[in-house]
Amino acid sequence: MQPAHPISPRLARTIVDLYEAEGVAWLDRLPDTIASYARRWSLTVFPPFPNLSYNYVAPAVRADGMELVLKLGVPDFEQQRETAALRHYDGRGSAMLIEADPEGGALLIERLRPGALLAELEDDEQATLIAAEVMGQLWRPAPPDHSFPTVADWADGMGRLRAEFGGGTGPFPPRMVELAERLFAELLGSMDAPVLLHGDLHHENIMSATRRPWLAIDPKGIVGEPAYEVGALLRNRLDAEPDLRRLQARRLDQLAEALELERQRLLGWGVAQAVLSAWWSYEDHGRGWEPMVANAEVLAGLM
Repeated sequence: MQPAHPISPRLARTIVDLYEAEGVAWLDRLPDTIASYARRWSLTVFPPFPNLSYNYVAPAVRADGMELVLKLGVPDFEQQRETAALRHYDGRGSAMLIEADPEGGALLIERLRPGALLAELEDDEQATLIAAEVMGQLWRPAPPDHSFPTVADWADGMGRLRAEFGGGTGPFPPRMVELAERLFAELLGSMDAPVLLHGDLHHENIMSATRRPWLAIDPKGIVGEPAYEVGALLRNRLDAEPDLRRLQARRLDQLAEALELERQRLLGWGVAQAVLSAWWSYEDHGRGWEPMVANAEVLAGLM
C-alpha cells in the first residue's frame, strides 16, 4: 500500500491561481496520478517534501532500491523544457533524469544525498562561489534542433506589462520599467555566444550531492549568454546580510571574478531581470512584486 499523499494549502492555492479550473481538476486527480506513476515506474512514493509551491514533489524508492524523486505538475511546456534540459545536461552539473512523461507532467529524477539546499549555507560568500562553480558545469551549447525559449522571449514580458496598463506602468515605478526596457534592448543587442542556461539557478535550486559536491535541480531551460544566468542568484536570499547594497556589490564582484565575466554586464542583467520578475509576480498572482522592485532599485544604485 502506498503512503498517504497530502496536498499542502500553499501548493493548492498556487495551482488554482495559475491554472484556475484546470488546476482544480488536476488537484482532484492527483492521488490517482501518483498511484498511476507508482505502478508504471515500480515505485513506492512517500509523503511530499515540505514547502511546495508549483509542483508536487515527493521522495520515492524504485523496486530495485534506487532512491528517486517523483515530480508532478500540471502538464505544460515547462515540464517539456525541464525534461529536455535535464536530458541535455545528462547529469553534468545537475541531477540525473531517470524517466519522464512530459505530456503527463511527470518526471522521475535522481535523489540527491545528503540533499542540503545551498540556501541552508549561512556563509553567503561561500554560497556565491558554489553557485558560480555549478553554473560553469552546466553551460554548454544548446542542441541544434532545440525548442527552448530565448532570453529575448522572456524579455517580451515587458511588453505585456505595458499592454496591461495601456502603455503605462501601473503600480510599477516608471523609472525602473524604463531602465529595464533600455537594459534589455542594449544587452540583447550585444550578447555573447548563447548556451543552454538553467534559467532559475538560485539558492533553492542547488543541492549537496555525492557525485559532485553540489548539483542543480529544476532547470527552466533557456538559451542566452552566460552572463544572464546570475540574475536569479541576485534576486534570492536577500536577507543573507543586513545591508542589501553591500551584499549585492560583493556578490557581483565575486561572480565577475569567478566566471570571468564583465561586472557591469552582470549588473545590467540583474536589474532588468528583477523588474521582469516583479512583473511575473503581478502577472501570475497579482501580489508579491514589491520586494523585487526594491531589489531592482538597490541594484540600479550600483550602476
